[in-house]
Amino acid sequence: MYNLLKGKKGIIFGALDSNSIAWKTAERVHEEGGEFVLTNAPVAMRMGQINELAEKTGSQIIPADATSLEDLQKLVEQSMEILGGKIDFVLHSIGMSINVRKGNHYTNQNYDFTQKGTDVSAMSFHKVMQTLYKADAMNEWGSIVALSYMAAQRVFPDYNDMADNKAYLESIARSFGYFFGKDKKVRVNTISQSPTPTTAGSGVKGFDGFIAYADKMSPLGNATALDCANYTVSLFSDLTKRVTLQNLYNDGGFSNMGVSTAVMEAFVENETK
Repeated sequence: MYNLLKGKKGIIFGALDSNSIAWKTAERVHEEGGEFVLTNAPVAMRMGQINELAEKTGSQIIPADATSLEDLQKLVEQSMEILGGKIDFVLHSIGMSINVRKGNHYTNQNYDFTQKGTDVSAMSFHKVMQTLYKADAMNEWGSIVALSYMAAQRVFPDYNDMADNKAYLESIARSFGYFFGKDKKVRVNTISQSPTPTTAGSGVKGFDGFIAYADKMSPLGNATALDCANYTVSLFSDLTKRVTLQNLYNDGGFSNMGVSTAVMEAFVENETK
């Protein structure tokens, strides 16, 4: 441990269970000396084990619907009271597609579901930042990070409308990040993570195939949830003070690959059978 976040305070959205990236990030932030408030939607909190994480990290929990401005305002106000001042870091680890859950094909969406998914997965990021910005709740050189995926840039057919949500999420990070940087000296970035077997990710059709393919394509193999947590810690730290408006790939090199020897060998082997 390097005490990279000693004295820093923040909010972590989306910790559900020990498989989630937000959970691993909370553990690593705690190990690096940071303090934080944990938050998730009330329904998600009933499904997960967030109380266990709070106890382990000495953190308080504030239930909040990230699509509700009223909830977010209360969250920010209460977090500043609990933490004793302004905030240094925020992790937005939120994503949901009802169309994926219901098995609706991308070409046959229920648009009410689509709109809800966009609100939860992307618009909530704008709402979180707008709430922080208006409240002047972030310290200078603070850091805000959201989690994305390569499907924002490339076609993964079964990722469905979540691909659109991630593309919108990344755009919000750039657009709001400009104003947050110019006006408040706050960094805003997204991390495009390898496919990771979280509760949310495993709901996507063919997700095991995604993971196996990406692992074969990536020269360093897939980045784990812990790898992502470590990367997030570095972005929360003062070591990355002028990194902003970026979509940063934490994917073992997948994003720059055309094809790998392992994938070609698997393809040729199947062709010869």
